Amino acid sequence: MTSPGWQAGAVATTRPRARKGQSELREQILDMTERLLVELGSEEAVSIRVVADAVGVTPPAIYRHFADKADLVFEVCARHFAQFDEVIAEAVEGVDDPVDVLRRMGTAYVRFGLEHPEHYRIMFMAPAWYTPEKWENILNTGAFAQLIQRIEAIIDAGLMRPGADAFSVALHTWANIHGLTSLLVARPSIPWPDLDQLIDEHLDICLRAHLA
Repeated sequence: MTSPGWQAGAVATTRPRARKGQSELREQILDMTERLLVELGSEEAVSIRVVADAVGVTPPAIYRHFADKADLVFEVCARHFAQFDEVIAEAVEGVDDPVDVLRRMGTAYVRFGLEHPEHYRIMFMAPAWYTPEKWENILNTGAFAQLIQRIEAIIDAGLMRPGADAFSVALHTWANIHGLTSLLVARPSIPWPDLDQLIDEHLDICLRAHLA
């Protein structure tokens, strides 16, 4: 859906094509792709041609910086998910109870997905074949490392059943909260109950199998 007053083609006719420094041009390409993703609300509508016209360059200029469209849109998403770790860290700052920490992380995760739905779809809901090679192992992300660390704190506090494995519990917890986030992003028209309560109940169901 195109927002009022915004048409990608119009930018190309009003913006002169000019020589730009390579670093500056790369940032302009990322900025415009970001804007198009938000304005058009669909990754499918954001083609290399549309981005090039909006920036005021030719498609080959885009390909000098990005291997293909997937590489470009994932780089845009990386900007947001670089902030994801900070959002999670801020959500649990000053919280001592390890289980409450997990709840707050879950809430922050869901809200982040809802605030950046198109980026979330691309990063976590796109088919595996579409994912650039450098994004294949998302278990290396800081957010997942934080999750394992927090679950280890719950285990150390004696709040989980004997023999609980932090990595396994982290995968279950992530799958649980990702499932909820994906549904909220994909089906916003469903009459969802209070979000905070829904997340708490959702995490309760997941953690009940692991907590002592």
